[in-house]
Amino acid sequence: MTIDLTRFHSTFFEESLEGVAVMESELLEIERQVSRGGKQAAESLDAERLNCIFRAAHSIKGGSGTFGFTQVADFAHALESLLDEARSGHRLIDADTANLLLRAVDCLRALVHAAKDDGPAPTDVETLHAELERAQANAVAPAAKAVAAATASVWSIRFVPNDRFFHTGNDPLRIFRALIDLGPIATHADASQLPVWEQFDPQVCYLGWDIMIEKAMARDALDDVFAWVVGDCELTIEAPTATATVVNAVAKVDEKAASSIRVATAKVDGLVDIVGELVITQTMLSQLVEDFTIERAAQLQAGVAQLARHTRELQDAVLGIRMLPLGFVFSRLPRLARDVATLLGKQVEMEISGDRTELDKAIIERISDPLIHLVRNSVDHGIEAPPERTRQGKPAHGTIRLNAYHKAGNVVIEVLDDGRGLDRDRIVAKARERGLIAADAAIDPSQIDEFIFMPGFSTSETVSDVSGRGVGLDVVRNNIRTLGGGVEVSSSPGQGTRFVIRLPLTLAIVDGMSLRVGSEIYILPLAWIAETLQVQPQDVTQPAGGPEIIAVRNEFVPLLRLDRIFNVTARATNVNEGLVVIVEADSKRIALFVDELLGQQQVVLKSLEPHCQRLEGISAATILGDGTVALILDAGSLVRQAHSAAAVLAAASNALHPSAAASAATLH
Repeated sequence: MTIDLTRFHSTFFEESLEGVAVMESELLEIERQVSRGGKQAAESLDAERLNCIFRAAHSIKGGSGTFGFTQVADFAHALESLLDEARSGHRLIDADTANLLLRAVDCLRALVHAAKDDGPAPTDVETLHAELERAQANAVAPAAKAVAAATASVWSIRFVPNDRFFHTGNDPLRIFRALIDLGPIATHADASQLPVWEQFDPQVCYLGWDIMIEKAMARDALDDVFAWVVGDCELTIEAPTATATVVNAVAKVDEKAASSIRVATAKVDGLVDIVGELVITQTMLSQLVEDFTIERAAQLQAGVAQLARHTRELQDAVLGIRMLPLGFVFSRLPRLARDVATLLGKQVEMEISGDRTELDKAIIERISDPLIHLVRNSVDHGIEAPPERTRQGKPAHGTIRLNAYHKAGNVVIEVLDDGRGLDRDRIVAKARERGLIAADAAIDPSQIDEFIFMPGFSTSETVSDVSGRGVGLDVVRNNIRTLGGGVEVSSSPGQGTRFVIRLPLTLAIVDGMSLRVGSEIYILPLAWIAETLQVQPQDVTQPAGGPEIIAVRNEFVPLLRLDRIFNVTARATNVNEGLVVIVEADSKRIALFVDELLGQQQVVLKSLEPHCQRLEGISAATILGDGTVALILDAGSLVRQAHSAAAVLAAASNALHPSAAASAATLH
């Protein structure tokens, strides 16, 4: 009977790409240390960092060989051999070697993708393979660092399987048989973790072993024996006469591939518990309905409330399974910043915080491109060249900070740089050149900043591989808006630029406020609501040819009547008969006039696009408890619609009340 290995391919590809990501992340940190600390830093690199990179290459080599991906295995072996020279102390990793290893990691990633998709191998694979072999042949041992023994006549091994060792199909006996084939061994079993008989679980490995093997051999021979149990055990391999080398068997991978989600056992156990409670509640309600009398109405009501509570818990638990850490996206950006900076002759470091902030998997998969655009723009337009930074009293290397955190039911992502800031004079000149503003028009700085998000707008004088085509920030804003989010920018000349992205936690369910307009009900996501209030007719003004404006605490806000936008008959015609909802998006505010607020509720989003064309001001739909369909308002679209009349308002400012005239051109 043969085993169909193809069913394991998806897991192999997923774990291999995770390993490549770990290698890239660790190599970027090594390159940063070496570039700033020189030879001294190269001689004092963290041995565990090198071991981590080596283990990833070794695992990819072993897996690809097992599954018949020989080209991947051969290239990984060449990469592994060079890494082994470094971790054994036979060569220093200088800036050139780090760059070669990063290029090799790129090639290895491309080879894995080619094997996964049955595509062609990268064209530079043979060239890089030869470079790795030449680098290994030219290895030079560092003078100031003791060389760790690559071979020894006696090896000491500490081997402790974890609780789930048997669940992954592993067997300690196979390890011992393979060790015996290498040479004589002496073992001592550690039974200190054995439980009492009543608590014994035959599917758990409670033993650990101290093993001594007397045979002159290279460390690689032992690594090959334990290659398939790395991650399923605690393992220490050392030569008693040399400096101990510890292998940490816990994989250093937090981010998971987007093609699947790995769920912690605790989350699955929580789901099972909630489903059990739901079954109990359903059984109770069934019995109540069968023998229902009016006296049992209170019990029925309590049972329905309990069902609602369990349903909400189940909903939260399921959404929690879909949540992934933003580190999955963030981890790709330091390499991008490094490559763009190298191309432009700049020095850039990236600082990341909040990478454990979780976001819905569907959003994580679509936020990558906007973040890439922002980081590229920060390196290209924001960070100055080292000589310019030095003249300004700044460090030669620029810094880009990436931060994520929760705020008001949303996830906020900040991209900040300490560069030159936005060149507002050049932006205004470009806007006037394109006829976007009059030659003598006065314009607020915040409005100047908004021009960078216009399609085709670029201040670059030349077109390059990095920028100048006018494609980028308009795509960023549009992509984020399709996710139900918004993006804002602020800048200080000579100090840097800050982009702030606000995103919903999930695209599946949203907390919303039900609004009634005539006979129709609309849902407005709570995240966009700043406040609700009642206004009087004297608070409303309307310049000739312009939209209505209301005064809210000395601030003038455009008023939108939903009945006119969606062509429905409202019950309230005068502003004092209904309510006004202040909505904020992209740092701008508008007032929505509605008949009444019905209350807050959670709604499940249903896309309209498969059934009809995109509707301006509408993002999706939902089904209410009574079976009717309610449309979900697109706050960003409504804000843009209201503020598109800003030019009309500025032209008609003389028609406003004197106190409002000065504010007409800068509506919030």
